[in-house]
Amino acid sequence: MAEWRQRARLGDARCSKLAGMTTEPAFAELTTLLKRTHALGTVAELLGWDEQVNLPPGGAEQRAAQHAAVAEVHHAAASAGRIGALLGALEAGAGGLTPDERLVVAHARKDYERATKLPAEFVREKAAQSSRGYHAWVRAKAADDFASFVPVLEKNVELAKREAAYLGWSGREYDYMLDKHDPGLTTVAVDRLFGELKRELVPLVRAITASPTAGRAKAAETTLRGFPVEGQRAFLREVTELIGFDYERGRIDVSLHPFCSGTGSDVRMTTRFKVDEPLDSLFASIHETGHGLYEQGLPAAQAGTALGQHAGMAVHESQSRLWENQVARSRGFWRNVEPRLRALFPTQTAGLTGEELYLAVNLVEPTLVRVEADEVTYNLHIILRFEMEKKLFSGELAVRDLPAAWCAASREIVGLEPSTDRAGVLQDVHWSDGAFGYFPSYCLGNLLAAQLWYRALTLRPGLEEEFARGDFSWLLAWLRAEVHTQGRRFDALELARRVTGEELSPRAFVRYLRERYGALYVN
Repeated sequence: MAEWRQRARLGDARCSKLAGMTTEPAFAELTTLLKRTHALGTVAELLGWDEQVNLPPGGAEQRAAQHAAVAEVHHAAASAGRIGALLGALEAGAGGLTPDERLVVAHARKDYERATKLPAEFVREKAAQSSRGYHAWVRAKAADDFASFVPVLEKNVELAKREAAYLGWSGREYDYMLDKHDPGLTTVAVDRLFGELKRELVPLVRAITASPTAGRAKAAETTLRGFPVEGQRAFLREVTELIGFDYERGRIDVSLHPFCSGTGSDVRMTTRFKVDEPLDSLFASIHETGHGLYEQGLPAAQAGTALGQHAGMAVHESQSRLWENQVARSRGFWRNVEPRLRALFPTQTAGLTGEELYLAVNLVEPTLVRVEADEVTYNLHIILRFEMEKKLFSGELAVRDLPAAWCAASREIVGLEPSTDRAGVLQDVHWSDGAFGYFPSYCLGNLLAAQLWYRALTLRPGLEEEFARGDFSWLLAWLRAEVHTQGRRFDALELARRVTGEELSPRAFVRYLRERYGALYVN
């Protein structure tokens, strides 16, 4: 407590000195401090990347301590009294700020208030627990042993609820988790969007899977076997460079669960390779590349301020899902990349016609595992996880009862029931570090991606012909202008309205699924 009182006194003293300062030097100093805080955050991200890519098993406990130490330093920087004093002075003289400067100050105030309400010891504890949770999940998944993961997950839920309480969200803890990843979103809003989507999606899935074409698509996909990893690695590198990823400012490695982290100056992506499932690594890589393109499109000079930060995870996922699905599953895209695939894998692709390959790329088949799901059934997995998380946070569902509840929900929503927890409740990494409320971002990102796609087609009807020529420059430039360079100016809901002229809804996404998959399977 003495430390906090001293920090407050220093802040008061500095604030009095700032009273006569003009906004220009005060804003310059604020941005310097914000950029330093951001730099410390990137160190934590790099530790996390290394943990999942390179860390030897024996280093797990040391890494937890490293995460805790860095988190403490980052938190001290984010909650420094000097930032509070500068914000107070700038808010008092807001009339002298430009609109962009006022935006930076407003978001910095929100971030500062959050940081100062979280005790340093809690921040240390949560960082160490996130690291330990990841390794506990890896062991539990490998052994198909959910019981060993129960104490970790119970602790993560408890920490999430404590965090919400510190920030004034007691009784609305799950709303806090949603708002943390996507500002402005609530359980009620997501319930409404998902309910509307589910009503449209379930009959569409049934119509597609009942089609004779479904069998032909599956037969085509099962011929894609025996693809050497080095060939896959070369192909996905060429494809991701083709669509615009800058490998001078990023790299791709291998991890248990694909992810993307880092900043536009140093993007760290991962994928995983399976000799008999080459499309898995390809589309996982394109998905993560979508995240990477967004980070590389954020204004580098503004890194650490609201002008150089992403707008939330639904917007982030809209970028990854748009490149993965609307672009990389299109006919134009495959007209361009198919010859190269066949050149790299002549024996493996010899028995497939171009149309059969395209069916394999757009196979619709319910699956137990989310990251292996096609884009039609994928959102059913997100709805399932949303339902589980709501019940966990309301107290309706205990952690130890998750496997049985998962199996029942999977049977009802996805139409399949896992025989192991590895293929069920343990399949995703997100809960291991307490990333509750993140899953809905995937589905919301799908909705926004479809709206952005149709807006782009309205402006540029010949996009797929450009893809067929290997030209993705217009789409990337448009996304850079409308989404990436906007930073945190608009949240997902406002961005949808401004760029597409419509409220965020499932309508465009359902239209897209009907047009692409209806043409392949139903008509």
